[in-house]
Order: sequence, then structure tokens, then C-alpha cells
Amino acid sequence: MKKFIALSGAALIALCHGTAWSAEAAAADAPRTDEDSIVVTAATTGSKTDTALVELPQPIKVITSEQYLSQGAISISDTVKYAAGVLANPYGRDTRVDGFNVRGLDALQFRDGMRDIFSYYASITSDPYNFSRVEILRGPASVLFGQGSIGGLVNLVSKTPDFTTRGELNLVYGSYDRKEAMGDVNVALADNLAVRFVGRVRNADTYVDHVPDDRVMFAPSIRWQPTPDTDIVLTGLYQEDDTGSTSQFLPIVGTFMPNNVAGEQLDRYTFVGKAGWDRYDGRSLQGGGSITHRFSDNVKLSLKARYIDSDLEYNTHYADSYTNPQDPFSVYGTDGRTIALTADASDARMNVFSTDNNVQFNFNTGANIEHKLLVGIDYSWNKVSKRYAGGYELVDLYDIDYDALATYDPTGPFTSDSQKQLGVYVQDQIRFYDRVSVVLGARRDRVTGSSGQKDNATTFRAGIIGEIGAGISPFFSYTESFLPVAGRIDNGDGSYGDAYKPQTGTQYEAGVKWQPAPSTLVTATVFKIKERNRVLYLAAGGTEQSGVLNTKGFEIEASHTLPGNFELLANYGYSKLKSETNTSLDYMPRHTASLWSTKTFGLADEAQLRLGGGVVYSGKSVSTSAIWSIVTPSRTTVDALAEITWQDWRFALNATNLLNKKYYASCLARGDCFMGAPRNVMGTVGFRF
Repeated sequence: MKKFIALSGAALIALCHGTAWSAEAAAADAPRTDEDSIVVTAATTGSKTDTALVELPQPIKVITSEQYLSQGAISISDTVKYAAGVLANPYGRDTRVDGFNVRGLDALQFRDGMRDIFSYYASITSDPYNFSRVEILRGPASVLFGQGSIGGLVNLVSKTPDFTTRGELNLVYGSYDRKEAMGDVNVALADNLAVRFVGRVRNADTYVDHVPDDRVMFAPSIRWQPTPDTDIVLTGLYQEDDTGSTSQFLPIVGTFMPNNVAGEQLDRYTFVGKAGWDRYDGRSLQGGGSITHRFSDNVKLSLKARYIDSDLEYNTHYADSYTNPQDPFSVYGTDGRTIALTADASDARMNVFSTDNNVQFNFNTGANIEHKLLVGIDYSWNKVSKRYAGGYELVDLYDIDYDALATYDPTGPFTSDSQKQLGVYVQDQIRFYDRVSVVLGARRDRVTGSSGQKDNATTFRAGIIGEIGAGISPFFSYTESFLPVAGRIDNGDGSYGDAYKPQTGTQYEAGVKWQPAPSTLVTATVFKIKERNRVLYLAAGGTEQSGVLNTKGFEIEASHTLPGNFELLANYGYSKLKSETNTSLDYMPRHTASLWSTKTFGLADEAQLRLGGGVVYSGKSVSTSAIWSIVTPSRTTVDALAEITWQDWRFALNATNLLNKKYYASCLARGDCFMGAPRNVMGTVGFRF
């Protein structure tokens, strides 16, 4: 760890030192479009307005699709692994769901500023090729987005049409017989009308036997500007996944810890299900739209809405690692091999309607005092319906008779839960003398569940940031979060107690942003988060809600383009969770760090060679319960890129976990372990027109 921090520190010094290069040198570099640039200077996630990052008193990370695809990302989780304070794939690669922790806490996923996931195992994962960028807002964001994670949120920004005709087609072959074709075509039909079509077809296996990773995705969109002041965008999505679970929930004993009775270890990627029955097959159909209209230079109206219809069939097996996590095999015999294998089958349907509407007023209250006043209302409704079937049987986990495993088929009526949320918000961004920005915001939410549970909350936000010269902008902020939790306390004996209280949090943060040139952005920040009412799963069964949990941390991230087409990203994050009352907690790693760099070389006949490499470090993590604690060791993985572009052609080779590091992503005190993904290599042939 010390060596990696030293390396990151050296990279940060290089970033700072490199800002002295001249404007002439910058002009000599090969031009890059805004979408391709590694240093993004503006975003809408932090304020719902077009605002420069250096004017927002909160750290926001913008990751372009060009960047995360160059890094070999094959899931949304992969797109964020080179961001400060973010732990991607905390439980290993999971073909069922995307997972990421921001500042040690689970982060919610949004799409185009509206939440799109409302239940586990009721929908399929989003496709990274369908988005132009991923925005990470660190810290609570309930004032603008309503229900929100305390640590932050990840917002996916969809590809939409512009008025330039262009496109690309890509063919990919990779590890585990991965075969796919991707296309992104934008057509300008007129000066004010354009369409865009994004698609992917994939047929692939995974590193776990009998778990495919097949996908069909098609996302059409249309943009129409009937007047210079009106912009209308309609988007659609059809996606179908045929996959399974790369997470096999293997017991700690026999993987991370020795099984002294059996005298042998399980293979890290043992498949514990029934081939052809275990599956995670889903379909998602989405339609949405946005309308933006400027009544004048000072008044802008924004309306947007989306509807999601999702179906999922999820069949899975998992071993009973939980009855006696310290010796799970002893519950079922003395051979150290026999264990109960549970089969769960479920059908799920999810319907979501979301809308977010606001008006922005720009005005002055003095010669050098500018305001962006945002007033808005949003509404969401979601309904999740499920039905189940299942059972269990005893098996030899080291030699499963797969053909003999029983199967189940859910029948009968669906059980449904629904939730409605209505929120109103107001925010004022005040700019003094074009140097100091103050952000003030407030929001009122009302959430109603089908069970009759009602939660109301008012959340606030305040922050200040000011440029003091040489591109240095110190900032301070206070933010709050509010997240209703459906359900009731599980007493662990088949009975249930009071309804869960909403999960709430507050954060104080101070930091500095430094942007001496458009090609450089450095952000350093310290924060303190106070969290209440997190749902905790107890080793003895049942649940409880936490008392006060405190998280303190520090982050620094830097991005810079050096002369000669040399790009560098360096990030480090530290967070420490502390509880004085709770003994059952899963602690995320305190230390995370990453380094990514690319260099472009000119070749003959106008060809270019781009080489890239990255290192991702995650420190040890601790999981505790009333009976024991488990420490998962730290790990370091390496990624690499080699790419040749010639005329309209692109040839690329990506490798993630290049050195094929074998590691555990996480082992939990409840009794199971999750494996890190092995090396993955992909070759791409692309054509742009």
C-alpha cells in the first residue's frame, strides 16, 4: 500500500508540474472532441443546471464513454473503478446487478437524472455502450434527486442525437468465447431533425461454467428543434439478457478458509446450480422524452419523463453457508462435504414511471451578483410484483450430481408492492463578481407505500466555493439525504416488528479544486458523514436498524493532458466507518487508489498507436458479526490497452486483470465469499464513418 500511495503521489506531482506547458504546445496536440476529452469541465448532475465543475461546492466526477471503454469496461460497475472514493464490484463481477460503493456506502443508480432501479432482482443491468458518459456525485443529493444514497449517486447519461451524420460499427471477440457486434449511428435528417440508433448483440460465456452472458440491446432516439428555443428528445430502449449468476455464494470454509475435514478446497468458480435451469433472464422496455424551451435568455423550462416495463425470470441455487458460518458442513454430517443446497425460483415484473420538471430563472440582484434560481417538482411511481417457489436438498458440494437436482416453477398469483414519491425543490446558485458561488437548496418529499407506510422529509443543502487566484477554488458544503426503506423489522423467528424508519444522513465537506488550465482538474476534499437507520442483517437471523454510524474520509483526484498526447488520471480515497453500538457491519476498504495513463504515438501513413495501462488498488475489508470477524485481504489489479487507428479503422486489444490476479472481492461474516474476476481479454475491430 505504501508503494502504491507513493506512486500515486508522484503521479499527482507530475500532474501539477505539467501545467506549465505552453499554449503553443497545447495547440500542437491532435484535436479531441469534447466527448472524447479525458478532462471534463462541466456537468448537470450536481445542480440540474449547466454549471462548470469549478463552480460547484461538491466533488463530481464525469467519465466519458471513450475513457471507460478504453479501460475495458464491460458493465456499468466497471465504468467507475478509476474514480476516487469509489469501490466498483465490491462483491466481484455480478452478471445480475451492478454494484458500487461511494465513500464506503452503497450508491443508487440514476439514468438521465431519474432513478431507474427500485428493487433487487427485478430488472437487468444497463449497457455501458448506450451512454455518452457516467457522472458520479459524491455525498448526499436528496435536495435535487429525492430518495438518495448517503454516500452519493451514479448517473448514466444516454446517447442522444445531434445534427452531424456519423457512425461506427464494432466487432468484438474475447475471453470465454465472447462474440459481439455493436453499432452507433447518428443521422441528421434536416437542420433541426436527427435520429440515433445504438445497438449491441452479444453471445458469450463467463468464467463460471453454465453461466452465459448473452444480450440484445437496441436504443433508438430522435431529436427535433421546431424553433431555436425549443428542443424535444424522445428515447427508447429494448434490451433482453440471457445470463445467470457469476456470484455462487460459496462458503468461507473450503474457499477462503481451509476445510480440514474434507482436506481439499473448492474451485473458486464452482458452479453450484443446475445447468439449463439456473438463469437470470430478463427483458426491459423503456420509453422517455424531454422538452426544453427557452422563453427568453432568463427563463428556461425543462420537462422530462420515462416509463419502464421490466420482466425477469431468476432461478438459482446456493449452499447453506449461514446456519453455522464457522463450520457450515458440520450441520449436515461429519464428512466435511455434505451441505444443504437451496433452490430459489422467482418471476418478477417491475413498472416505473418517473417525471422531473423545473423552471430556471436567471437574474441579477446587483451589478455583480448573478442568480440561477431553479424551482421544480418531481414524481415517481414504481410497482414490483413477484412470485416464488423453491426447496432444498443435501448434496456433496465437492461432487454435485447436477442431473439429480430438483427444479421448481413459480405458480400462483404475484405479490405486489408499490410506492409513490412526490417532491418539490428549490435551489439558488448565486455568483458574486464571477469568482464566488453560493448554492442554497431545500426540498420536501412525501413517500407513500402500498402497505400504508408514509414517510415525509425536508432536506437542505448549502455550499460555497470561490476562486482565489491561479485556478484555486476552496469550497465548503453541507448536504442531507433521505431514503425510505420498505418493509418491517425481521425478528428472526418468523415474526415482524415495526416498519423500518427512513435511512437519513448529513455530511460536512471541505476541499479545494484546482484548474490552472482547461486540460487539468485536481480536487482534494475531506468529509464527515453521519448516518442513521441503516438496515443490518444479523448472523443469528433477522434484521435491525443501526444507531448512528460515522464515516470520515479524504479524497484526491487529478486528471491532466500532458504535451505529446499523454493523458494521466490519478485517484486516492480514504474512508473510515465507525459505530459505537452495532456489532454486525460490513466495512468497505478504508483505502482505494487507482492510476490510469495513455500515450499516443504517430505512425506511418497517418496511423496512430495508443498504449494505455492502469492499476487499481483496494485495501483490506472487514466484516463483523456477534460471533466473529472476517478480514478480506487487499488486492491490486492491472489493466492494459493497445489501439491502432488508421483512417476510419480502429483495432484495439483490451485486457483487464492482465496479470490474472486471483483474489477474493469480499468475504462476509455471515458465511459466504465472492471471488474476483480473472483476466479478461477482448479484441475489437471498428469502422467509423
